[in-house]
Amino acid sequence: MVKFSICKMLLMDPSKKISFNRCIRDGDLVIVYERHDIMKAVKVCESSVFQNRFGLFKHSDWIGKPFGSKVFSNKGGFIYLLAPTPELWTLVLSHRTQILYIADISFVIMYLEIVAGCLVLESGTGSGSLTTSLARAVAPTGHVYTFDFHEQRAASAREDFERTGVNTLVTVGVRDIQGEGFPDEFSGSADSVFLDLPQPWLAIPSAGKMLKQDGVLCSFSPCIEQVQRSCETLRSNFTDIRTFEILLRTYEVREWKMDCSKVDDGGSVACPPGKRRRQPSSEGSVRDNPSCAAVMARPSAEARGHTGYLTFARLKCMS
Repeated sequence: MVKFSICKMLLMDPSKKISFNRCIRDGDLVIVYERHDIMKAVKVCESSVFQNRFGLFKHSDWIGKPFGSKVFSNKGGFIYLLAPTPELWTLVLSHRTQILYIADISFVIMYLEIVAGCLVLESGTGSGSLTTSLARAVAPTGHVYTFDFHEQRAASAREDFERTGVNTLVTVGVRDIQGEGFPDEFSGSADSVFLDLPQPWLAIPSAGKMLKQDGVLCSFSPCIEQVQRSCETLRSNFTDIRTFEILLRTYEVREWKMDCSKVDDGGSVACPPGKRRRQPSSEGSVRDNPSCAAVMARPSAEARGHTGYLTFARLKCMS
């Protein structure tokens, strides 16, 4: 039995295009940005306040300001009020299950060839991280039908999609896709199918029936054994089977103070910045060895490693 829920629209205009080019209203969801690693999702309520180490912020001061505004507290501290874009929502949402992050999500959308107007089926709604980005990709005329066997998880996802304003583009169903397959009503109508299941090979035959000719399927699996078994099942009705592992490495770009005497005539730095050396205190030494600023890049200490494997396959065209 499939259970669907269409929720009330919040941040969508009549054309279903996701847009934040307007001012903040009472009841809106905003992303409160304190610094790059501290962000919170907050629902605006005119009578409420938001308090952190920078002071107390009145929600009433936020209403009427455009997304991206810098607002000040009673102590002079400040925060930024950002729009709940899929990228930011992925960073602040509640993790009901393991989620896909931006590197995997962008790769999935490109290799599934998802564009405006597509009909996408997803099994394994989970926390809804990918679903939110899928919704933006198919807007304004497409639709995402996502399924989860866990009823409470599906209900929480519906609430989140309403909060982020993609609910008119997403329909959430409660169904065991591994055991029952996708509903027959989608047979031959899906442009793309995404599976995030513990045993995806059980759902692959059903997914193949849902896809249009030349449609693309993607399966996300954390373990290589799952990939191997899925590929065995895919060989019967799919072609162009490929598996990827996305490893993201971020860099910190900062300005360093350097000894200008270490820069050669060509403008290159003779040696990278290291521990500060004790400099003579005489004025002559300061004049002879002035410091200068240089922009340096180095790998971030916190690097996100393996998340999972992405297996893609294209449905064989029937002659």
